[in-house]
Amino acid sequence: MTKGASDPELNQGVIPVRDGFGFDYAALTRWMEAHVEGFQGPLTVYEFRGGQSNPTYKLVTPGKTYVLRRKPFGDLIAGAHAVDREARILLALGATGFPVARVYGVCLDEDVIGSWFYIMDMVEGRIFWDATFASVPADRRPPYFSAMNDTLARLHQIDAAAIGLADFGRGENYLARQISRWTRSYLSDSDAGRDAGMDWLIEFLPNAIPDSDESAIVHGDYRCDNMIFHPTEPKIVAVLDWELSTLGHPLADFTYHAMMYRMPPQIVAGLGDVDPASLNIPTEAEYVEQYCAATGRRSIPNYEFFIAFNFFRMAAIFHGIKGRVVRGSAASAHSAQRVQHYPVLVKLAVDAAKACA
Repeated sequence: MTKGASDPELNQGVIPVRDGFGFDYAALTRWMEAHVEGFQGPLTVYEFRGGQSNPTYKLVTPGKTYVLRRKPFGDLIAGAHAVDREARILLALGATGFPVARVYGVCLDEDVIGSWFYIMDMVEGRIFWDATFASVPADRRPPYFSAMNDTLARLHQIDAAAIGLADFGRGENYLARQISRWTRSYLSDSDAGRDAGMDWLIEFLPNAIPDSDESAIVHGDYRCDNMIFHPTEPKIVAVLDWELSTLGHPLADFTYHAMMYRMPPQIVAGLGDVDPASLNIPTEAEYVEQYCAATGRRSIPNYEFFIAFNFFRMAAIFHGIKGRVVRGSAASAHSAQRVQHYPVLVKLAVDAAKACA
């Protein structure tokens, strides 16, 4: 089986810091002594596995374990790898009691370790890389799905302005802006070629955007493998990976998550090849109903549009990976394998778009 982005063998655990990814550990120790309450060395540094665009490290001391997230070294695209934004939303949400890791400090001085970084708590618990929750007994699975659903509904009901995030994104016209952004990305990468399904989608989607325009805090990559569950209970203790968070349409965020019901598991954590009833997990329709109940909605009338939008966005991302593979600049050794799934994503987007009422 082709390894997906969420394959635990590729993402789980730590490794010795790779060549080119190290930094001045003594300088970091001095910074933490001055800025992290309760810090006491000595410090041992490991690198987390996985494809994070922001390199992530496990910092071990005799009394406590921390996590460091930093920008990559070198020249970067303006606005990319914004670890300061990640830290900002973690601090704001943490103050409300929302389940995120505690941030201990943020450093915007590149002279310390060579790039901006922040230090947060190392949250212990379980990460489920398989959306079927196969390691959980069948009779105990429903509460895990309720926890994911309820936590996202809770995020979408937080008042961004009330917690200092009124300027965290543009908010309005999120769908139109996203469709335009990924259309430009697709059309500009001639090396990856054109696809009839994508060409049809870039004509269809802008004209099918729902009239209602909502704005909320959105995570942007809310999947089961981006959250840490309590060691024994169906409770989320920390939502991870806020790099794509912004102010946007909450239904786009929810349907990105609900897309797991149609997502082949070899691409990212998905349920696309299983019967939910046989696993004692909610059906897609039941999962939508639960979110609606939690957020005071009667239904999601344009549900298929949002699903189509999200598969289109993911297909555009894979199209970009395809271009990098063709040019020989793909960062991951597994990129060529992942690109094989691009046509599947396009078809899923087209199927959902054609199902729009």
